[in-house]
Amino acid sequence: LHYLVIMNPRLCGLMILVSFFISLLDSQLHNLMVSQLTFFIDMEIPHFFCDPSQLLNLACFEIPTNNILMYLFAAIFGGIPVSGILFSYYKIISSILRVPSSGGKYKAFSTCGSHLSIVCLFYGTGLGVYLSSAVSHSPRKDAVVSVIYTAVTPMMNPFIYSLRNRDIKRAMKRLFRKIA
Repeated sequence: LHYLVIMNPRLCGLMILVSFFISLLDSQLHNLMVSQLTFFIDMEIPHFFCDPSQLLNLACFEIPTNNILMYLFAAIFGGIPVSGILFSYYKIISSILRVPSSGGKYKAFSTCGSHLSIVCLFYGTGLGVYLSSAVSHSPRKDAVVSVIYTAVTPMMNPFIYSLRNRDIKRAMKRLFRKIA
């Protein structure tokens, strides 16, 4: 809740650089892992983008080390941000509960609720993409979940954030009444 005090242009630039270098490291680790694989000739990827989890499914033989590395990378590069988000929400909720007025609590929770729904949608579909590829061998289901992860979630972001607006909420209620 002390965002304006903590965030300054220097810290924002540092966070962007750290995020860029971590994502660069993650992509290079995936490239190194996939470059060690052997593939059959004339293979078609049943997906709309060349994801490491999909490439592991198309390899000539199963390499348990690659699956272990894939889950390790997912735990590190996915687990650390999730734990940071959970910790920050713990701090936010504990601060909100100390607000004396119920109107202030409602406003703070409605702001946090839209962000939390986007985070759950993004991480839920992301986990579906990366963890289901090792369990399920249905290319169609993998492609559908990937489309939700890469296309639907970013499109829903502005819509969900605009739901805090009272006019949007009233319009959505009217729309749902007409449908029902």
